[in-house]
Amino acid sequence: MLDRVLRARPEWRRTGAACFPAAAVVDGQWWVLRLNGFPDHPLWTLFVNGPEVRFDTTGLPPAWGRPLDPSVPPLEPHLAQEALAPLRDLAVYGSEAGDPCDDEVCCGRARTGS
Repeated sequence: MLDRVLRARPEWRRTGAACFPAAAVVDGQWWVLRLNGFPDHPLWTLFVNGPEVRFDTTGLPPAWGRPLDPSVPPLEPHLAQEALAPLRDLAVYGSEAGDPCDDEVCCGRARTGS
């Protein structure tokens, strides 16, 4: 599966959420990027179709483009809600594994939602 993920060409859309800034539908599944407290954690976590399948990375594969580029179009609000609903409680790095980071320096923004 990792090879397929690395070669995919997601068409990212902005979600409007600071912690989960970009999402795309790839092969009928939501891909959502979480922006983590780098350098204490990998820069990104990719969630595929919810929290069960995830990958941490500091550099995005070139085929993924630039999901934070200002020219990336926004998702319609109802689609952003659909993509982000399963991840609502996972803004803090490690929360998906039951071990959320409690460092206010690297993950404080995720805790407050700002």
